[in-house]
Amino acid sequence: MRIFVTGATGFIGSALVPELIGAGHRVIGMTRSDAGAHALTAAGAEVHRGVLEDPDSLRAGAEKADAVIHLAFDHDFSNFVANCEKDTRAIAALGSALAGSDRPLLITSGTGAGSRGNGEPATEDVFNLDHPNPRLASEIAGQALLEAGVNVSVVRLPQVHNPFRQGLITPLIQIVREKGVSAYVEDGDNRWPAGHLSDVVRLYRLAIEKGERGARYHAVGEEGVSTREIAEALGRGLKVPVMSITREQASGYFGWLALFAALDIPASSAQTRARLAWQPTGPTLIADLDEARY
Repeated sequence: MRIFVTGATGFIGSALVPELIGAGHRVIGMTRSDAGAHALTAAGAEVHRGVLEDPDSLRAGAEKADAVIHLAFDHDFSNFVANCEKDTRAIAALGSALAGSDRPLLITSGTGAGSRGNGEPATEDVFNLDHPNPRLASEIAGQALLEAGVNVSVVRLPQVHNPFRQGLITPLIQIVREKGVSAYVEDGDNRWPAGHLSDVVRLYRLAIEKGERGARYHAVGEEGVSTREIAEALGRGLKVPVMSITREQASGYFGWLALFAALDIPASSAQTRARLAWQPTGPTLIADLDEARY
């Protein structure tokens, strides 16, 4: 297939492009920069100049492709709500280019959308419109396209990691550096799901090759890693003390990250593994944190 990939030079995208090309696909990678264009060319991909804020550039890329994988997202979490709204507009633009065809559009969301809110792991067959995570907007936009006849499916992401980046933990590392202590909220038993980068990109490939219209897939290798374990790993890596703080102290310590710090958001990938014969094999989150170069 000829696959248009937004976010093709990002953390996940730069690993996904060679995964797709290695499987025999042709990739059209979107980038806004000369450096990104050079990287895509070196990887063997076709370059498409575009930005999330320009719907025409998104449509133009999608119109050239047999399938679309939408990875691009503005990861300035201090403006998270606005950036989720921006993503809904990007998804709508991509969908408009695919309307009237069966060409697949694979979008990206978070595993929280599959949580029932009762402490049980999120699952692929749940779409919780009441979940507080603003990233839910991406799935709402995808659902609207699905109902309009577009072939949409979703990959829901946990904390995606390797030794160099670890989702929300990457900005948390900077907070720990600044505070001189690695903190978790109360007993730290709340859990975050995780997936190794190599497993995540393989899932995206399988989902675009074999995925079903309307399906939701969880890129989860570990159902839940406690925030206490994460804080302890950061304490070891940065050689700072580890301590518990109260919920009232969380905003002062974590800043914007306090929105997530106390959430218990485990997630299962059992249905995804069964549907796509996907078996995660990468290192654990804590193993990667212990290997990280602080």
